[in-house]
Amino acid sequence: MQSKAKTVAEYMASLPADRREALAAVRTTILANLDRGFEEGMSYGMIGYHVPHAVFPAGYHCDPKQPLPYAGLASQSGHLSLYLMGIYFDPAAAKWLAAAWKQAGKKLDMGKSCIRFKKLDDVPLDVVGAAIRRMPLAKYVGMYEAQLALMGKGKSAKAAAKKPAAKKAAPTKAKPAGKKPAAPKGPAKKAAKKPAK
Repeated sequence: MQSKAKTVAEYMASLPADRREALAAVRTTILANLDRGFEEGMSYGMIGYHVPHAVFPAGYHCDPKQPLPYAGLASQSGHLSLYLMGIYFDPAAAKWLAAAWKQAGKKLDMGKSCIRFKKLDDVPLDVVGAAIRRMPLAKYVGMYEAQLALMGKGKSAKAAAKKPAAKKAAPTKAKPAGKKPAAPKGPAKKAAKKPAK
């Protein structure tokens, strides 16, 4: 459910009190643990945290006009959502998150990068804070670029495309079938005429 709110304050004000309270607590945790360089704003109809174009000019490969998304908070029709793109790129981080969430005594309802919850009590805020700290900006951008390279869309792929191809040997022409081979010329011709002893 995408909001048409233009600012984070407007988005928060549009929510029912219980949802606003839950998202405000998660938002405070994210902001307290977010690495320098990330920015908060509205994106894709939700509260978003992203790598600005000033830091990563290429932007998001799906839409380069958009900054590279990092995390998001949203009020959906049936639940609240916390999106952690770093978890999507890092299977070890996803494994850690699942274990830490369980250790906190909470049930984790998670897709590839989306954690769904109904109320604030479902979220171990210390685990969310630790997850944000585990993925600083430089690490996140590096992992994103590595994923792009695997998909053939990153700097590595572009660099490879710009490198001149190695010169190939000129192909030899196949002789058409049915023709006699040409007679040798020069010294080879004289050797061919000389009778064998």
